[in-house]
Amino acid sequence: MVSSQVLQKTIDELRAITRIDLCVLSLEGQKVASTFSEEGFEPEYVREFVKSPADSQVLQAYHFFKIYDDQNVEYVLVTSGGSEDAYMIGKIAVCEIQNLIVAYKERLDKNNFIQNLLLDNLLLVDIYNRAKKLRIDTEARRVVFIVETKYEKDNSAMETIKSLYASKPKDYITAIDEKNIIIVKEVKEADTYEELDHVAKTLVDMLNVEAMSQVRVSYGNIIHEIKDVSRSYKEAKMALEVGKIFYADKIIVPYNNLGIGRLIYQLPIPLCQMFMKEVFGEQLPDTFDEETLTTINKFFENNLNVSETSRQLYVHRNTLVYRLEKLQKSTGLDIRVFDDALTFKIAMMVVSYMKYMETQD
Repeated sequence: MVSSQVLQKTIDELRAITRIDLCVLSLEGQKVASTFSEEGFEPEYVREFVKSPADSQVLQAYHFFKIYDDQNVEYVLVTSGGSEDAYMIGKIAVCEIQNLIVAYKERLDKNNFIQNLLLDNLLLVDIYNRAKKLRIDTEARRVVFIVETKYEKDNSAMETIKSLYASKPKDYITAIDEKNIIIVKEVKEADTYEELDHVAKTLVDMLNVEAMSQVRVSYGNIIHEIKDVSRSYKEAKMALEVGKIFYADKIIVPYNNLGIGRLIYQLPIPLCQMFMKEVFGEQLPDTFDEETLTTINKFFENNLNVSETSRQLYVHRNTLVYRLEKLQKSTGLDIRVFDDALTFKIAMMVVSYMKYMETQD
């Protein structure tokens, strides 16, 4: 169904050119869009015209026309005056609105197809048959972006993205849930992952400025066949989740740069629990006080450099060494030693993963 705003804009443009008033009515005679100053038309006249076999007729100095969707009457168009000009403008308006109906139906069909494609709800043969019917290229290079908005149903963010890609008919914008906007983007043969990162940054900047929306963006790997769009979507979805758990400070998370977070994310929880008990026993790292955690994180940020860490923490070098030795006594790990530091870092990431999974249950 074409929106009333689009219909109003269409007949406003025709009115500006032709100086002839037009009105689009529902089959019950209710006004959908109009340039008339009058209140409306008698609903009974409209219903009788809809039931009649005629495609157009003149009634009380007005031209009435039927607007079809396939073989079914969708709207009634009325033009003022019974002249030949009013008849000709009416026929033009009918043709334009019927073309709009076809275009909107095709767009809705494409949106439905893309959503089912992302969710892997289609058989392989159906993917190629429907893509051909909808005139969608089956062998183009594509990648899936996910834009997660801070608030549910962020319409301003959706409209901003649609306006950004309005001139790119081969890119598809859709949504499957309340917070995520999905972009299935076609990429050129020469485009690299650096270019995808630039696209992600453009999205973030545009949404921050235009829609005043705080967003996180992730994207999957580039695929070469339409059947693999769902794989790129799953990768982008995983990247978004992994980013929340392990890289909370990043607002752009590509699937091809998840590092060890990707491995930990796919571990079963019982295996994680077993690993934690082996390393720490009953005292998990999240039970450490805030000062200890700050010291550990800053020590890792500075690549195990004691002098630089003490400088940034504004503590004496000996104080930092004391804290690290105290940590060693409680955990059995000396994070000044690379192997122990690596074990501790992985353990901290596993804890973050376990805590996140608890919130999802």
